[in-house]
Amino acid sequence: MATDPVAALTDVLIVEEGLCLTVYDDATSKAIGPGKQMVGHPTIGIGRALNRKGITASEARYLLANDVVEVREQVARALPWSTRLTPVRRMVLEAMAFQIGLDRLRDFKNTFAMVERGDYASAAAGMLNSQRAR
Repeated sequence: MATDPVAALTDVLIVEEGLCLTVYDDATSKAIGPGKQMVGHPTIGIGRALNRKGITASEARYLLANDVVEVREQVARALPWSTRLTPVRRMVLEAMAFQIGLDRLRDFKNTFAMVERGDYASAAAGMLNSQRAR
């Protein structure tokens, strides 16, 4: 056991609470998903009851920074031609992938064709006219 009281308590809580990287019901230890009935508190990590404490702005920015790196890599792999776009145009695709998911982004086949041929005005109009944008 650690001699530092903070480290010692941390070690105890990791053992007693466990580590769960997705949201779960702390009363049942079951994963929370759409339509699931909650008994306890929505919890994540090592006992972080989200409805009691939530996360700090600093923690949210840390998580977002990790997510941004991941989504940029995903878009580059899924749409290799996107790496040749200007940073702003590439960022549009990355933001869309973050917001709607890479699978749904792939549904924009006509838009991608317009982007690939440099018809950015039509691509932008198509994006804004999509069901996702509405």
